[in-house]
Amino acid sequence: MNVLKFGGSSVGSVAPLQNVKNIVALHDEGVVVVVSALGGITDQLLEMSAMAEKGDEAFRTHLAAIRERHTEIMDACVPGDTALRADIGRLFDSLGGLCEGVYSLRVLPEKTRCEIVSYGERMSSLIVTAMLPGARRYDALNFIKTTRRAGKTVLDSELTERLVHEAFASFGKGQVAVVPGFISTDSRSGEITNLGRGGSDYTASIIAAALNADRLEIWTDVDGFMTADPRIIRTSYVIDALSYEEAMELCNFGAKVIYPPSLYPVCAKNINILIKNTFHPEARGTVISREHHGGEFPVTGISSIEDSCVITVSAPSMAGIVGINRRIFNALALEGISVYLVSQSSSETSISLGINATDAEAATEALQQEFAHEIAEGSMDPVQCRRDVATVAIVGENMRQNSGVAGKLFTTLGRNGISIIALAQGTEERNISFVVEKKFLRKSLNVIHDSFFLSEYQELNLFICGIGTVGGQLIEQITAQREKLMRERNLKLNIVGIARRTRGIFDRNGIDTTRFRELVAAGIPLTPAKLKEEVIGMNIFNSVFVDCTASAEAAALYEDFFNHGISVVAANKIAASSDYDNYRRLKETALKRNVKFLFETNVGAGLPIINTINDLVNSGDKIEKIEAVLSGTLNFIFNTISEDIPFSRTVKMAQEQGFSEPDPRIDLSGKDVIRKLVILAREAGYKVNQEDVEAHLFIPPAFFDCTLEEFWAKLPSLDAKFEAERKELERRNERWRFVAKMENGKFSVSLKTVGNLHSFYVLDGSNNIVLLTTERYHEHPMLIQGYGAGAGVTAAGVFADIMSIANIH
Repeated sequence: MNVLKFGGSSVGSVAPLQNVKNIVALHDEGVVVVVSALGGITDQLLEMSAMAEKGDEAFRTHLAAIRERHTEIMDACVPGDTALRADIGRLFDSLGGLCEGVYSLRVLPEKTRCEIVSYGERMSSLIVTAMLPGARRYDALNFIKTTRRAGKTVLDSELTERLVHEAFASFGKGQVAVVPGFISTDSRSGEITNLGRGGSDYTASIIAAALNADRLEIWTDVDGFMTADPRIIRTSYVIDALSYEEAMELCNFGAKVIYPPSLYPVCAKNINILIKNTFHPEARGTVISREHHGGEFPVTGISSIEDSCVITVSAPSMAGIVGINRRIFNALALEGISVYLVSQSSSETSISLGINATDAEAATEALQQEFAHEIAEGSMDPVQCRRDVATVAIVGENMRQNSGVAGKLFTTLGRNGISIIALAQGTEERNISFVVEKKFLRKSLNVIHDSFFLSEYQELNLFICGIGTVGGQLIEQITAQREKLMRERNLKLNIVGIARRTRGIFDRNGIDTTRFRELVAAGIPLTPAKLKEEVIGMNIFNSVFVDCTASAEAAALYEDFFNHGISVVAANKIAASSDYDNYRRLKETALKRNVKFLFETNVGAGLPIINTINDLVNSGDKIEKIEAVLSGTLNFIFNTISEDIPFSRTVKMAQEQGFSEPDPRIDLSGKDVIRKLVILAREAGYKVNQEDVEAHLFIPPAFFDCTLEEFWAKLPSLDAKFEAERKELERRNERWRFVAKMENGKFSVSLKTVGNLHSFYVLDGSNNIVLLTTERYHEHPMLIQGYGAGAGVTAAGVFADIMSIANIH
C-alpha cells in the first residue's frame, strides 16, 4: 500500500487534476490519496476571514469568487454530479454562515479561524473523491487528533495512530481512499484544529507510518529536491537520493519541497519517501530513505532562509556564569520563538542566535526584559538585533570525516568578498550553517554551488571594458572557444557586461556576443561612476573585470573592485606603471581580498614574461639584469625601414597595421617602453617610478610639441638622416634596436645598434625579446622571444590570464 499526497498546485486546476487521476490509476495496490486545498485557497480563506473581522463587506465578494472557482472545477472534472454539488453547496453555506457571524461580532477566535480555513481541504477532497473511480473519502477530522502542549497545538500521536488503524481497518488491496490533509480536531474538545502550514504532508506521513505503508509519495510542482533554489541557481539540478537526515537539514533551512515534521513519522518506520512532479510525472524524482547514498561530492545540497535576523546577547560578565543560556532560551520559548542557529564564542562572552526576521522585535523585547536588571546596571550590553541578513546551510553526509570542507567554504566566500557574520556546525558534521548580509545571498549560493561542483560547469563571469581591436578580438576568441571549454573543461565563461567609453550593456544571464557591438550601441549611458555601480551592483560570483582600454579612469576603479571580491585582468598598463605607492596598494589589496590582479599583456602582449619573472622571484631567484626590446611598434619600424621604404613611411605603416597607437608619438617617445620596463622591474622586486628611467630620444623634441597633423607633415624631414645612418649600419652589418635596460639599480631606454652576434640582431617584424640575468641564470641569461604586438596575440594573452583565474576557482 502506498500513500500519495498531492499539494495545492497539483489540485489547483483542471489539467493537473487530470494528471492526478492518471497517476492514481497507475497504482494497482491500495492507495491512500491525501490532498491539499486548491492552490491559493487557504490564503484566500485567511484573507476573507480577516476582512470579515474588520467589518469589510468585501469578504462576500471573496467568498463568491472561491465558490465560483470550485464550481468551475466541478463542471470540468465531474460534470453532472449533483450529489457532489449538493455536498459542496452545504459546505459553502456553512462557511458563509461562519463568516457572517465573524462580520457581525467583529471577532475572530482562533477556533473559528481554524474552522474557516479547514473548508479548503474538506471541499477539495470531495471533488477528488468524485473524480477517482471507486474512491472512498475518509474524513481526517475523525482520526487526526491534536492536543495543546506548551501553548501550541501538537499531534496527539498515540490516539491518532489508534484511530487511523480503526478507520482503515477494512481498507484493502486495490482500494482508493481520499483524505483531506492539514485538518484535524482537538482530542478533548473536538474543535477543528490543523497541523500548520504544510500540514497535508504531515497528514500523509502520519497515515503512512500508522498503516506501515510501502512508500510515501509527495506529488508537488518540482521534479524533486534540488541542489539549490533554481530561482537563484540556474545550474541547480535534482538530487536523486537523500538520507532522512540530509532531507531534514535541507527542509529546516528553507527547502520547501516537504514540510519538515513530515519526515519524522516515516523515518521512525523506515518508510521511503518519493518526491515527484505532478506536472512532469515521468521525471525520476528524489528518493529519501535511511540509506546513505554517497555521491562524489561532499556537499549534497544548499538551502537558505532569506529573511533572517541575528540576535546577540553579550557581556564580559557572562563568562563562566551558569544559567545564562537557559534564561535566553526560556525567554524565547515563552514567546514561541524558534531558534535555528546558535553561535557562541569560546570565551562565553557572547551568544548569537539565528531566528526568522518576523520574530525579531518580539525576541529582542523578550531578552531585554529578561536581562533588564543586568543591562541597567551595566553588567550586560543591550541586546543587539541585526536585520537584513540571510542564513545559508550546506548539507551532505559526505561532509562527515571529510577534512577541508569548511576551509574550502571560507576560502570560496572570502575570495568573492563575502564575510560570515555567524557560524554553526554540529558534531555530526553534515551541516555547516552561516549568516551573511542579505545582499550577498544570491552570490553566496552561486559561488558555493559552483565551488563544490554541484554545478555542471564551473562558471566565470566577465565584465569586458573596451571593445576596440583588443577587446573586440577577445570577445570573438571567447565566443569561439566557449563550447569547447564547456565540453572539455566543464568551464563556462559568461560575459555579463560589455562597456565602451560612453555606453554599456549588463545582463547577469549573459550577453549575446554575436551582436555585442549592436547591443552596446543601444546600451545604457556610462560614466566611470556608473560603470563601477553596474559592476559592483550586479554582485555576481566569480567575477572578473577585464580592462582592454588605455583609460586612467578605468584603472582608477580597480581598488574598489578588489574590495568587492572582483578580480582584474588588465591589458591597460596605467595601473601597473602608475606611482609606485599606488601599484603596491593595488597588489596588496588584491592579495588581502584573495582576488587576482593579472596584467601579463602589459609587456610583450601574449609572451609569458611577467609570469616567468614571478616564478623566478617566488622560487627564490633574484633578477640582476633585464635587457629587452619591448616595443613591437619600434621593432616593426626599424625592421621595415629600407632603401625603398623611408622612415616616415614605416611609421605610417605601423599605425595603419595596428602596431602603433593612433598617435604613434606615444611609441616614438619611448614612453610605452618606459612603462613596460617599470612594470618588469617592479615585478622583479625593485622600487621604481617612471621618472627614474633615463630616456634617450631619437626624435627631436619639436616633433612632440606640435599637433598630430603637423607631426605627420614634418616627419619626412627625418628620412634623409635615417637613411644615411641605415646605410652605414648595413655596411657594418648592424641593426637598430630600441632597448630597455635595468642593471645595478639604473634604468634606461635608448636606441642602440647591435651586431650580428647579438641576441637582439635577429628579431623579425614586431617581435619582442627579453634577456633575464639572474643569480641562477648568470652565465647564460634566460631568453624569451616572440610576437610582442598586435591585437590578436594581445587578446590571446588576456584570454590566458582569464583562464589562469578559472584554474584557481
